[in-house]
Amino acid sequence: MEKIVGNAKAQVEFTIKFTLTKGEAQALDAIVGYGVEPFLKVFYEHMGKAYLQPHENEMRNLFARVKGDLPSEVHKIEKAEKAIKDALTEFKSA
Repeated sequence: MEKIVGNAKAQVEFTIKFTLTKGEAQALDAIVGYGVEPFLKVFYEHMGKAYLQPHENEMRNLFARVKGDLPSEVHKIEKAEKAIKDALTEFKSA
Protein backbone atom coordinates (compact mmCIF):
# COMPACT_ATOMS: atom_id res chain seq x y z
CA MET A 1 0.00 0.00 0.00
CA GLU A 2 1.49 3.33 -1.04
CA LYS A 3 0.33 6.86 -0.26
CA ILE A 4 1.90 9.97 -1.77
CA VAL A 5 1.36 13.34 -0.07
CA GLY A 6 3.10 16.27 -1.74
CA ASN A 7 6.69 15.16 -2.31
CA ALA A 8 6.59 12.69 0.58
CA LYS A 9 6.01 9.04 -0.09
CA ALA A 10 5.18 6.34 2.45
CA GLN A 11 4.95 2.62 1.94
CA VAL A 12 3.52 0.12 4.40
CA GLU A 13 3.82 -3.65 4.06
CA PHE A 14 2.16 -6.33 6.13
CA THR A 15 3.21 -9.93 6.62
CA ILE A 16 0.85 -12.61 7.89
CA LYS A 17 2.29 -15.89 9.11
CA PHE A 18 0.20 -18.95 9.80
CA THR A 19 0.84 -22.62 10.31
CA LEU A 20 -0.37 -25.43 8.08
CA THR A 21 -0.58 -29.08 8.93
CA LYS A 22 1.17 -31.47 6.57
CA GLY A 23 -2.19 -32.43 5.07
CA GLU A 24 -3.20 -28.80 4.58
CA ALA A 25 0.15 -28.05 2.94
CA GLN A 26 -0.29 -31.03 0.61
CA ALA A 27 -3.83 -29.90 -0.26
CA LEU A 28 -2.64 -26.36 -1.02
CA ASP A 29 0.24 -27.72 -3.08
CA ALA A 30 -2.23 -29.87 -5.05
CA ILE A 31 -4.50 -26.88 -5.76
CA VAL A 32 -1.59 -24.75 -6.91
CA GLY A 33 -0.26 -27.66 -8.97
CA TYR A 34 -3.05 -27.08 -11.49
CA GLY A 35 -1.59 -23.66 -12.27
CA VAL A 36 -3.11 -20.22 -11.85
CA GLU A 37 -4.63 -19.93 -15.34
CA PRO A 38 -6.61 -23.21 -15.19
CA PHE A 39 -7.66 -22.42 -11.61
CA LEU A 40 -8.93 -18.94 -12.55
CA LYS A 41 -10.67 -20.23 -15.68
CA VAL A 42 -12.67 -22.84 -13.77
CA PHE A 43 -13.31 -20.53 -10.82
CA TYR A 44 -14.59 -17.75 -13.08
CA GLU A 45 -16.76 -20.14 -15.13
CA HIS A 46 -18.44 -21.63 -12.07
CA MET A 47 -18.26 -18.92 -9.43
CA GLY A 48 -18.09 -15.68 -11.40
CA LYS A 49 -15.44 -12.97 -11.44
CA ALA A 50 -16.78 -10.44 -8.93
CA TYR A 51 -15.22 -12.02 -5.85
CA LEU A 52 -11.79 -13.10 -7.05
CA GLN A 53 -10.92 -10.81 -9.97
CA PRO A 54 -9.98 -7.83 -7.75
CA HIS A 55 -7.36 -10.11 -6.17
CA GLU A 56 -6.09 -11.74 -9.36
CA ASN A 57 -2.56 -10.29 -9.25
CA GLU A 58 -2.17 -11.37 -5.64
CA MET A 59 -3.55 -14.80 -6.55
CA ARG A 60 -0.84 -15.13 -9.20
CA ASN A 61 1.81 -14.13 -6.64
CA LEU A 62 0.40 -16.60 -4.11
CA PHE A 63 0.43 -19.48 -6.61
CA ALA A 64 4.01 -18.67 -7.60
CA ARG A 65 5.17 -18.52 -3.97
CA VAL A 66 3.38 -21.70 -2.97
CA LYS A 67 4.59 -23.53 -6.06
CA GLY A 68 8.14 -22.38 -5.37
CA ASP A 69 8.36 -22.89 -1.59
CA LEU A 70 5.84 -25.47 -0.46
CA PRO A 71 6.98 -28.65 -2.24
CA SER A 72 10.43 -28.51 -0.62
CA GLU A 73 8.89 -27.94 2.82
CA VAL A 74 6.51 -30.89 2.39
CA HIS A 75 9.47 -32.98 1.22
CA LYS A 76 11.38 -32.07 4.41
CA ILE A 77 8.43 -33.24 6.51
CA GLU A 78 8.18 -36.50 4.57
CA LYS A 79 11.93 -37.06 4.92
CA ALA A 80 11.75 -36.44 8.68
CA GLU A 81 8.78 -38.80 9.02
CA LYS A 82 10.70 -41.51 7.17
CA ALA A 83 13.78 -41.01 9.35
CA ILE A 84 11.66 -41.32 12.49
CA LYS A 85 9.90 -44.41 11.16
CA ASP A 86 13.22 -46.01 10.18
CA ALA A 87 14.73 -45.19 13.60
CA LEU A 88 11.71 -46.73 15.38
CA THR A 89 11.95 -49.84 13.22
CA GLU A 90 15.66 -50.14 13.98
CA PHE A 91 15.02 -49.57 17.70
CA LYS A 92 12.31 -52.24 17.81
CA SER A 93 14.51 -54.81 16.12
CA ALA A 94 17.51 -54.11 18.41
